Amino acid sequence: MPAKKTVSATEAKSVAKEEVKKPVAKKEPVKKATAAKKAATTTKKKTTTKKATTKKVEKKVEAPVVNKKSVKDYEDIINWKKGEAHAMDWLYIEVNAGDLLTEVEAGVDNLSTTCQAILNCMLEGDGFIVEPSEADKVNTSLTVRYYCDNLSEDRKKYFER
Repeated sequence: MPAKKTVSATEAKSVAKEEVKKPVAKKEPVKKATAAKKAATTTKKKTTTKKATTKKVEKKVEAPVVNKKSVKDYEDIINWKKGEAHAMDWLYIEVNAGDLLTEVEAGVDNLSTTCQAILNCMLEGDGFIVEPSEADKVNTSLTVRYYCDNLSEDRKKYFER
């Protein structure tokens, strides 16, 4: 093991004093602006311009244009549902006018189109679960049971009987 170096007390004090006496590097303060820059900024003229006053034009808020589905669109949706039910070997499906309208076009008043499509898709053998008392049968409660076991094209429409 190496021997420890011993330092006398006077030597330690002198070393400590030397460390204290070492000059610390001072940072020079940053000069803000040179005289030339000051002169250039003071000679610049401030120009003022009048702001043109503009009138705010109020935009008329128009109701958004809603593209409502047609009877043909609803018939396609119902026939697609019937085809899916047939593919899953279901005997029948029940379609409610209010539910179908909410499913396809939530918040749109297109009930008469929906009911017309439901009635157009009825084939012989299909029946009403809930038949509205109105003559045109336009009501959210209109519910029809479509039988899906036979979707052949030669089946007559319900209203052609």
